[in-house]
Order: sequence, then C-alpha cells, then structure tokens
Amino acid sequence: MQDAISAFICLGSNQGVPEKHLAAARSAIAARGLSIVGASPVYLTEPQGYRNQPWFANQVLHLACQTDLSPLALLDILLEEEKRLGRVRSSDPALRFGPRVIDMDLLLFGNTVMETSRLTLPHPRMAERAFVLVPLADLAPDLILPGGFRPADLLARIHYTVTANRIHQS
Repeated sequence: MQDAISAFICLGSNQGVPEKHLAAARSAIAARGLSIVGASPVYLTEPQGYRNQPWFANQVLHLACQTDLSPLALLDILLEEEKRLGRVRSSDPALRFGPRVIDMDLLLFGNTVMETSRLTLPHPRMAERAFVLVPLADLAPDLILPGGFRPADLLARIHYTVTANRIHQS
C-alpha cells in the first residue's frame, strides 16, 4: 500500500481456545479493510499484574493503514471488534486485567506520540511488557520506536525468559 502508515497492535486471549480467538481477531481486522503486512509468532505468556488466571496467547501484528485513518479511528475499530468478538470491558481492576476472550491494544501508529483521555501512544506500558516486546522484536527487529530505541533495547531493561514459545516475566 503506497503512502501507508505503519501501525502495530498486540492481540491477547486467555479464555476458551485462545489461538482461535487470535485467528478470529485477525480475520475481523482484515474484514475491516486493514492490511496485515506481518504477524509475529504466537507466544504463551504468563499473566502480568493480576496473576491468578490462565496464561495468555499473545501476538503482535503489523498493519499498513490508509493515510486518512487516524489513531483514534483505528482504536475505535479495535474496540468495536473486541466487543463483537465477546470482550466485556470493566473499570474494575480485577476485571480489567483479568481473563478475557480477546484484547487488541494499539501499540504504535507511525511516529505518533500522543496522550489523550482515550489513547496514549506509544502504548504506555509497552516498554515494561515482554509479551509485547518479544513478538515485536521478532516482527520488526530494526523498528526505531519513539525515543530512539529498538525493541531489543527495551527488552534488555526487563527481566524475562523465553523458552520455546513461552514467555516468563517476573
């Protein structure tokens, strides 16, 4: 796609058959006219924060977005598709970070840096999360993030291990 804006999103699921939910999310994204130009491997990841729940299946996607699509419009698409796929959102922290059918987080939208009540870019917790950075490094190892870092630079700052397709983070 000429003059496209690169966006990266992280998919996650830990209910039912998580890999099927990730596949449904990829299909939903493509059906909305978003071009998936790359997908990381799927990793099984240890829950962060609220740990008393099943492990997650996580994957990062690279999208090529039309130049007339704004970050907030992409966020709206992701939220609509989450809801359509069965995601129930709550402000209760135990529910917000608890088990979920699908989660689609907008990580990066071109070089956009923004902070609004609805969206912060880059994703505010991305640099702390191996379940985001490991697949992002697989997908785009030379990507320069806002701040001048590559995914591997941020990974060097956190404690994690990868064994086969499993990510452990303490």
